[in-house]
Amino acid sequence: MPPAIPSPILRRRRLGLELRRLREAAGLTGDQVIERIGWASASKLSRLENGRSRPDPDDVGVLLDLYGAEPALHEELLGITREAGDMRGWLKNYPVMTQQQRGWAELEAGCTEISEYNPVLVPGLLQTAGYAQVRIVSARQVGHGAGEPEDGEEPETEVQARLARQSLLTREPDAPRYTAVLEEAALGRRAGPPEVLREQLVQLCELALLPNVTLHVLPRDTQIGNWYLPPTAFSLYRFADPLDPETVAIEGGFTDVMSTEANALNRYKVVFEWLCTAALPASDTLSWLIEATGRLAGAASSSTVAFGPATAPVQRRQARRLTER
Repeated sequence: MPPAIPSPILRRRRLGLELRRLREAAGLTGDQVIERIGWASASKLSRLENGRSRPDPDDVGVLLDLYGAEPALHEELLGITREAGDMRGWLKNYPVMTQQQRGWAELEAGCTEISEYNPVLVPGLLQTAGYAQVRIVSARQVGHGAGEPEDGEEPETEVQARLARQSLLTREPDAPRYTAVLEEAALGRRAGPPEVLREQLVQLCELALLPNVTLHVLPRDTQIGNWYLPPTAFSLYRFADPLDPETVAIEGGFTDVMSTEANALNRYKVVFEWLCTAALPASDTLSWLIEATGRLAGAASSSTVAFGPATAPVQRRQARRLTER
């Protein structure tokens, strides 16, 4: 099982915030710090304060001495420094992990609460292997050959890494509270073959029964707030340590953005409340999922007409890519 402690990346972020706070409390600028401790580059301090580099305990100790940190805080931050540098030890908790999935696993580790919304997909923590395979292979067709490995990883490896993250939902005794709003379109017939969708619906039914998991289906014609339309997928993370900053992850088509900025967080929290209010309650969602599973099983066994052909029809003319025009 993944650890119930924050990841090294989160530890670096926490350490950086504390180092910046102590420096400002001491009335020192970055240039003054660099001059007093004799570092060759000002970027070294900047990388530490922004959580972008692996911290060295000796370097952190020098900074804490310069800032006059109290003994208890000094020891606490050195402990965080050691955790921030132990990436290899942290990764041993996952049977399979890839670079692409690591970023999400790092955010999820140590969480006490995760809230997610995606306008077109089932979130990764809820996906079956079949659904994940369809998503990964189809996405790689943009700018790559069909199913071509990205960053040296085969789709099957990427799927297994995604599944490895999911064990935190059943982690004992401290599984996070997980809430997701699922758009009806994410479970529609464009999302994958009938057998893949049915398997995904069955898994959602099972997950909805977990005491720490709450699922809401948002019907396609339901009004959100004052006709609000969420433009992007996003996830909200709250961590076990109250001093670790809450984080919002905003998913774009090919680029993701992470932020701990309070205004951004508050806006997405409001949007998530609107989504939960507009969506079906948890009990009605379970009924919806069960009924959808039954309808899909019947349609898949009786006819292929409802879902169209198993493979896309051959195009009569090969369209030129936009990047080639």
